Amino acid sequence: MQKAAQGAWHANPKALSALIVEHFLNDGVANFLPGVLPVLAVDQHVPLALIGVLMTALIFGQSFQPLAGWWADRVGGKLFITGGVFLTTLGAVLMGLFHSVVLMVMFLFLIGVGNTLFHPQALTAARTVGARREGISMSIFLVGGELGRGLGPLAAGLLVAGFGIKGLVWLAVPYLVTAPWTIPNTPRLEPRKRRTAKIHWKEHRTPTLALIGFTTLRAAATYGIITLAPIAWRARGGSIAASASLVSVMIGVGVIGNLLGGTVSDRWGRRRVLWLTTLLAGVFLAGFGVARGFWEWPLLALLGMALFGSGPVTTLLAQDIFVENPALGSGIAVGLGNGVGAILMTPLIAMAGPWGTTHVVWILAALVFLTLPLITLMHPRRTARA
Repeated sequence: MQKAAQGAWHANPKALSALIVEHFLNDGVANFLPGVLPVLAVDQHVPLALIGVLMTALIFGQSFQPLAGWWADRVGGKLFITGGVFLTTLGAVLMGLFHSVVLMVMFLFLIGVGNTLFHPQALTAARTVGARREGISMSIFLVGGELGRGLGPLAAGLLVAGFGIKGLVWLAVPYLVTAPWTIPNTPRLEPRKRRTAKIHWKEHRTPTLALIGFTTLRAAATYGIITLAPIAWRARGGSIAASASLVSVMIGVGVIGNLLGGTVSDRWGRRRVLWLTTLLAGVFLAGFGVARGFWEWPLLALLGMALFGSGPVTTLLAQDIFVENPALGSGIAVGLGNGVGAILMTPLIAMAGPWGTTHVVWILAALVFLTLPLITLMHPRRTARA
């Protein structure tokens, strides 16, 4: 594994490093909201239905990633990568400056748009600089994002606990410090319009629908537990920092699963990894529904490993399905699934009010198990690969 990682790294170390840092910053800022939700839901008594609307506004913008991927492949360059990080940072700063609910929804949607622009082109660039070891290269790149997703809620929670909502403006500092180095070293992609083949939509229909179904249900389960876990902890008397730390533990330890998922798939095959990670995710999620106190922490850590272990595998499968336009495939895997899953967020979070958190968590576990039949359908057709 170490030799494989070195092989991917030395393919283009500065470019891959710049992508990792940008992914860390983008996903850290774009996923800070769960660290703030306990303050809004418990301390400021914002209804859970409205909490679901805020999460939906943040995630729904990602549903346009296939369009951004299609556009990015034809434009090339690196503007979508660097501009996406800028927009996510700008949205967080505006959240800290203006605090009305309507404006917060608009700024969260802006953050989602930044995410939409960043990921398809960045995922394609990460695969390009990784040379022959695509799985480990994709995993290394995704680790940067998962670290950001893990630390972002904790940083936001601490800033809001110390300075109020206006403390979110400090999330811009890491971007301002690193941008002079990352922007020049971000790899440029060649436009594909001169060599892009016709997309065979009919051939891709079955695996694409299975891919969308799988990523949609996985996204609903992932964001559902990320939203509910810190709110439930805070409601039982826990501190803001500890509430945000639950998300950080889940996503932070999930980095291990992210790295292993791509690495193991290079050897064992992608569908085997998806079967294993999905089964484990459903079991751990169901267990979390009845856990209390200390046991919530290790279960969330294991759940993060299982959920995020499938991330690099589904991204690679999507790029293989849409071999004519890999950024489009990346957008479908990462963005469209998350965006459609976001639509389920509002009713799921709202149900936690009258039904209780435990019942909703069990519903999320059921959604994970429902993705198992889709795995057998989610593979490239021979004609598409050719």
